[in-house]
Amino acid sequence: MSSRRRVLVLSIVQCLAALAGVVMLWDVGAWKPEVFVVLLAFGLVGDRLEVETRSVTVSGAFLALGLAMVLLGPVPAVVIGLATTLSDAIQRRPPWHYVVSNIATFLVFPLVGGGLVHVLGDAFGLTPFDIDFGFVVIGAFLCANALNFLQVATTRRVIEGTPIWQSTRLVYLPIFPSQILVALLAAVIVYAHAHGGGVALVFLVGVVVLYQYLLRELLLSKERADILETRTTQLASLQVGVLTAMLQTLSLRDKMTARHCAAVARYTRELAREYGCSEEEQELGHTAGLLHDIGKFIFPDHILLANRKLDDDDWEIVKKHPAQGAKVVRGVDGYGPVADIILAHHEKIDGKGYPNGIKGDDIPLLSRMISVSDTYDVMTARDSYREPVSPAEAVAELRRVSGTQLDGELVELFVRLLERKGVAFHHGDDADFESELDLERRIRKHAEPRKQTLSV
Repeated sequence: MSSRRRVLVLSIVQCLAALAGVVMLWDVGAWKPEVFVVLLAFGLVGDRLEVETRSVTVSGAFLALGLAMVLLGPVPAVVIGLATTLSDAIQRRPPWHYVVSNIATFLVFPLVGGGLVHVLGDAFGLTPFDIDFGFVVIGAFLCANALNFLQVATTRRVIEGTPIWQSTRLVYLPIFPSQILVALLAAVIVYAHAHGGGVALVFLVGVVVLYQYLLRELLLSKERADILETRTTQLASLQVGVLTAMLQTLSLRDKMTARHCAAVARYTRELAREYGCSEEEQELGHTAGLLHDIGKFIFPDHILLANRKLDDDDWEIVKKHPAQGAKVVRGVDGYGPVADIILAHHEKIDGKGYPNGIKGDDIPLLSRMISVSDTYDVMTARDSYREPVSPAEAVAELRRVSGTQLDGELVELFVRLLERKGVAFHHGDDADFESELDLERRIRKHAEPRKQTLSV
């Protein structure tokens, strides 16, 4: 059976049960024509003042229905609910299964709520003239509201598969405090009407408008916040995706440089772990290592693919790549710390590096780690203009420049890491490259926004 047919069957069962309830409760309460007309009018007007967002539609008719349950009884409340539902269907022309479902909903919860008021009032011997009757009003109102939501959430579960608990968490709980406030206002109006007659109905006009205005602002402000958060995460996902694409493109243009970036990322992460850095710092170092040479996109082919020693003019271009890379990465939301590390990865301990000539501990720790990893990998991996050296020769060179170009403590820690763990990167292995390049795990959390559309 299709989901729409299941909704139809469920709705018909609810309608038949409601009709049976109408017969049983026909004599409960009183129609009071003047009150009925006023509440019917406000039910129709309140429905026109509904609040609609991406996730929820809240009708202003609910307060009128709640008052009808108390002041008139279950059957008049059902008639008002049915009138507002049909009016909404004529205006909106939604799919037929939603119309049938809404009719069932607005037949059932006013009937249950009105019957509950009658049962509780008789059980405790209370009437609208008693101040304690307010608790009956509040209890019946909240029960009817919860039943209304449960009916809608169940329909949504049948049609779209949205779990009821998820609808409760995303829709019902955020507006529940406002429903308590409305229940309190309803109790005040009922008491005022019992003692003041028509004056309370005039007050109802202001209450309905105030209720709808406050609820509109609550939901729309939440909606705006959700939209802003969604757009921010989507933009970040797009930007990180662009960086991934740039690295993949760099790999196509110069496979060795791209694999060098992946190698530096691996070495830096292991060095940060060995140093005792937190998981967050290790991830930061790995990301910065992976992107540290992204600025090489500015290199013309005669530099990027050079098979000769670079001249002075070429080196001036090369020295720009940390700043250019940092500029690109800084444009990604939340990647400012990564950009700071990239900017300083060619600074030297003695202050003779570039682009800013900072020295010693003024160079970020993770930038100093990348410098060690970068230097080692450049020496041990095949480069376009330099033959690789053995790991032992590379270690000797690291120690030679220790304390001048590189951080001496980190050099020794890196050497111990190589000796103890045998950390290595296989430049010719595509799997090694892809495993380090897996930026998708960084943006997996930026999934498409959840979308709920429930009528309450």
